Amino acid sequence: MIRLLIDGDIVAYKAATSAETPVNWGEGLWTLHCWEDDVKARVDEQITKLMEAPVDNHLIAFTDKTNYRKDIAPYYKLNRKEVRKPMLLNWAKEYMNQEYNVEIWKGLEADDVLGILGSQSERNIIWSADKDLLTIPAKHWINGEVVTITEEEADYQFYYQTLVGDTTDNYKGCPSVGAVKAQKILEGNCTWETVVNTFNTQGLSEEVALENARLARILRDGEYNRETGEVKLWTPK
Repeated sequence: MIRLLIDGDIVAYKAATSAETPVNWGEGLWTLHCWEDDVKARVDEQITKLMEAPVDNHLIAFTDKTNYRKDIAPYYKLNRKEVRKPMLLNWAKEYMNQEYNVEIWKGLEADDVLGILGSQSERNIIWSADKDLLTIPAKHWINGEVVTITEEEADYQFYYQTLVGDTTDNYKGCPSVGAVKAQKILEGNCTWETVVNTFNTQGLSEEVALENARLARILRDGEYNRETGEVKLWTPK
């Protein structure tokens, strides 16, 4: 049995956002409306489309209310605190939880659940629109085809993400290192030592590099104990 691992956060957010409709009542009055049936239809449409992949069933992952990364760095995703969420985002998740096969793992983001299960078995195929999942050595459903990302390719993406940071998740990576520069650095020698040396050139310690790496790290098989909810923080070999 082949299973598609679906990033439920993205499906719910996209459905809830696209269903919102601005209404102009005149005389300067606008309101934003959203119908539950529209959200439901958009969720179902997305899942139906995704299940065109060569799979037998699915598992949808949602992010837990707690997040172990905030224990590493309290500033992680703090920039999202004041950002308005779609009105029916929670309703979309509740609907999906009732109608589909959904799992939430203690302290983890949806990405981590997909990363662990995807790297655990070739019978799992990952789907997510989030580039962070490219750091997982596994099978991925990308643009209508199954793509296998090797461990070497996944590690490259992981080190790349550590260097460039992620403004969406509010960690900075290495100052003055953008996409092009990171690629040139890693093409020469894609190792942890290279990453550390790059941080050192900016007057930053290996501890700073490691903090960024642990924030960038999407968990893989063996890095989480589901019974205890304990995360095995990434440590360079």
